[in-house]
Amino acid sequence: MLLRYHLYQQPDKLKVAAKGISVGKKQNILLIVADQWRGDYLPADWGGDMDLPNLSRLARDGALFKRHYCNASPCGPARACLLTGQYMMNHRVVQNGVPLRDGKTNLALELQKFGMLSGLVGYTSWIPDPHSTAPSDPRFSMYGANMPGFTPVQSFEEPEFEAYFSFLRSKGYVLPENPFEIWNDTVTEIGIKPSPIAAEHSDTRWMTDAALDFITGRGTEPWCLFLGYWRPHPPISVSAPFHEFTDPKDLSKPNRLSTKAAEADRHPVLSHLIENVQAGDYLQGVDGPAADLSDDAIQNARAVYRGMMKEIDDNVGRLLDRLEREGVLDDTLIVFTSDHGEMLGDHYLFGKESYFEPTFHVPLIIRDPRKKADKTRGQLCDLFTEHVDIMPTVLDFLGAGIPRQCDGHSLLPLLEGELPAWRDNAFMEVDFRDLRHSRDRALGTSADECGAAIIRGERYKYVHFPAFDPILFDLVQDPDEFNNIAREPAAREDMICCMSSMLDWRISQADRTLTAVSSSTHGLLGWPNIQKPERAQNNDRAYRDVWHTPFEISKHKGNSK
Repeated sequence: MLLRYHLYQQPDKLKVAAKGISVGKKQNILLIVADQWRGDYLPADWGGDMDLPNLSRLARDGALFKRHYCNASPCGPARACLLTGQYMMNHRVVQNGVPLRDGKTNLALELQKFGMLSGLVGYTSWIPDPHSTAPSDPRFSMYGANMPGFTPVQSFEEPEFEAYFSFLRSKGYVLPENPFEIWNDTVTEIGIKPSPIAAEHSDTRWMTDAALDFITGRGTEPWCLFLGYWRPHPPISVSAPFHEFTDPKDLSKPNRLSTKAAEADRHPVLSHLIENVQAGDYLQGVDGPAADLSDDAIQNARAVYRGMMKEIDDNVGRLLDRLEREGVLDDTLIVFTSDHGEMLGDHYLFGKESYFEPTFHVPLIIRDPRKKADKTRGQLCDLFTEHVDIMPTVLDFLGAGIPRQCDGHSLLPLLEGELPAWRDNAFMEVDFRDLRHSRDRALGTSADECGAAIIRGERYKYVHFPAFDPILFDLVQDPDEFNNIAREPAAREDMICCMSSMLDWRISQADRTLTAVSSSTHGLLGWPNIQKPERAQNNDRAYRDVWHTPFEISKHKGNSK
């Protein structure tokens, strides 16, 4: 596989001074994972067009990785990648509700090995292995349970949604028999109403309050906190005043062809999704296919989606302020990302099951408090980074070994301004099977052929389906992914190159957990099964050729979708 080498540039506009942030003996981890936050919705001074001052603050004190990709979608597969460090082809959590087989370690279990507490606020979307768990276990009646190793502080897993709904009842809210119906008809083509839940009682605020309680007064005990916000996941609804954060008239329209039929005609998988994604899964109380939503309804939804982001930003500010007040801000590695993105009307789709950029491109901001990271502080990285890099990064920060299970690489060398050889592409997978709705039969294929592997490079994006024609997009000429050039003779060599890179990836990244372990006449070799982070460097390019300033990005950006 081809490798690219990237360096950093110092921003002129932000004038970020090296702060000399240092870490003492105590090293904490705050991993903030939003749900369904697409990567082109960024602060205005970091390549987006949104007023998100606290994420901007986090990026100024850290670094923003503008080409960060989740490796799978939806929630269960994406979070399995993030928390095991493995690609979906290795962990095989291919859909929500699919178990993670025994023998897989995760971030919390690794931290547990040296006595570090891993608190959980929110959810991890994990299901146990039925080989070792009784079929009557109540977790098999849920979409997700709490991943082993984490200590629940405030769980949002089903049926633990009831914890939040019980909180609302304690505050005097009268909930419908189906509590989710409290958000009915707050966003329609007629207009936007605020959520009937006050901002001080919203799920975002409720989770943040629990996180603040966890952080406060922990003394010298090192900790890790996974804070998994539910938003901007649907129902698309937000409390006042956030429902008025954006005027729908100020937003650009979705990227899509002029008619639903023309869009659906482009590929059988796209056609199936357009016909079957339901509006009510996103706009509570609205009936019919999401592809049939009116322009006004879509623009209202896009505006409220931004309002949910604004609410998260406000609460991130509360977290940063509390860390500072507790005197541990400069002892804490802070990571902000999202499990996956959201289509939000692009290509007549809502949700996160597609092969398009808005599904997989997500934000990544890392605030590394070490002095070694001062060189890149307040800068923006153009490298391809992936969710599988998060677990190795956290373990590397703590000086822990990285299990060979992990497919990703620590980002600390990049944050330190080193020039390591790096991936030239991002790799993603999506599985369209749905055992509850027989989607494989609807598509005329087997369940195991009901998926796609995706490689996204500097110019080309290749989507390979076992049972359908492939897709090749030229993202330079066609950044919004309308024109499949896979059958064009002029694109043949480029497609072969993409296919070769994908095959290289599939071979080299097959599960390596025990491949370096062997019996011998001297006993077991290669155990314990831990690898050290690589610090290989390449000095072929000047330092300033790699990282960019927010000002440089803003000169070339288009409007957020």
